[in-house]
Amino acid sequence: MNELLLGLADDELIIGWRDSEWTGIAPMLEEDVAFSSIAQNEIGHARALYELAAAELDSDPDSLAFDRTPDEYRCAPFVELHLLDWAHTIARRYLYEEADRVRLDALRRGGDVELAGLAAKIDREEVYHRMHAEMWRERLGGEAQFREAVEELWPHALGLVEPDQRATLVERVGLAEVTPVERGAHVAEWPALWEEMTMVRRSEPAGAQW
Repeated sequence: MNELLLGLADDELIIGWRDSEWTGIAPMLEEDVAFSSIAQNEIGHARALYELAAAELDSDPDSLAFDRTPDEYRCAPFVELHLLDWAHTIARRYLYEEADRVRLDALRRGGDVELAGLAAKIDREEVYHRMHAEMWRERLGGEAQFREAVEELWPHALGLVEPDQRATLVERVGLAEVTPVERGAHVAEWPALWEEMTMVRRSEPAGAQW
């Protein structure tokens, strides 16, 4: 269970961090606001998940978020990717929301009452994220660049969910099942992201606070 919680929390933290990188440089002002809001929500979800994990691991959310070594993070490679164009960014946002819906549904039906309750709360807060992703999917759906981005990122998206959840994700997205890019390895961009993300925390001997 701890590995599951850390994986979920790490995913939310890192996707929030990656989304925040578009603040101020998105193609329109509304998207500066939208991506900033979505990033804040995802990082808030990460904190709630870290709190559950910390209770089991005799730790605290800040330490779990910032004090582990890069190799100790359980995030999926999908969220670590440094995407530099809008089509790939929207493709990831769309695929992430579809995958996250599948795993939240599974958690809400699971046997852990506390985790199920948190998953239900997060799921309600994800409604806006899904509406935003779907709006952009419809807007860009006819563009070859977007379709190619979805297909390119699809193996990474499959690696975000558990093996027994992948058939559901395949059905939702409508793409063929392929070999997933699994957790357990990190992309080349990950060490630089970790350095940036933990820089302030590491600069304070007593540890900075969220």
